[in-house]
Amino acid sequence: MSVLGHMEMTSPCPRYSPKCSSLVPLPPGKTYDYNLNTPIGSNGNVQAPLCKYTAPWPATTDTWTAGQSVTVKFYPYGATHSGGHCEFSLSYDGGNSFVVVHQELRYCFFTGNPNNGGTDSIRSYTFTLPANLPGTDHAIFAWTWVNAVGNREFYNNCGDIAIKGSAGSYTGKKMTIANYGAGYPTIPEFIGNYDTGISYYTTNTEQVTVNGAGYSGSPIPSSAPSSSYFTSAIG
Repeated sequence: MSVLGHMEMTSPCPRYSPKCSSLVPLPPGKTYDYNLNTPIGSNGNVQAPLCKYTAPWPATTDTWTAGQSVTVKFYPYGATHSGGHCEFSLSYDGGNSFVVVHQELRYCFFTGNPNNGGTDSIRSYTFTLPANLPGTDHAIFAWTWVNAVGNREFYNNCGDIAIKGSAGSYTGKKMTIANYGAGYPTIPEFIGNYDTGISYYTTNTEQVTVNGAGYSGSPIPSSAPSSSYFTSAIG
């Protein structure tokens, strides 16, 4: 079982994670994955599909509200590879397209530029969702990360959430995918230049429109036992 690896999300609880604050019931026939911190793309090779698992949790784990702040949390231990570019995105069509709702570019997981004293201490990000996000009983929330140092990798965890809001559409930046095989750009090691690959997140981008039917009140799973793995790690 992997204890110290790379980085992984713990809230909203990513698919098949045993490291969230409470254990989420698995889909039939599935097992918990203790290695969600491994990249889904490495050195131009695809190692897993987007989200790593295409089958969602049996029910959403969190309900967010358009226009309100949310907090995304990460496992407290792991290799942060001197930072890099992180995005936080939503899919309304089962993972076929993702629209970005927040970015942490250059120094993800650090308080600032590591070369200028930035410390490796950030393990959560709080941001405000766009007020005009459409509501839905099921969206996929994706965290993605291109690391600054090391093998050229692409990290991705996904959670299943509901969003309170009206029916409608939202247009925003399409999620950046890199270091993920043919058809996607390779972002080289930063080697101290934290603007490396930044154009793929800021200027050399595409727009995407997502549509939601509105929130009707999807069920949240009933209380599950606490995850001893997570408790022991932060205790």
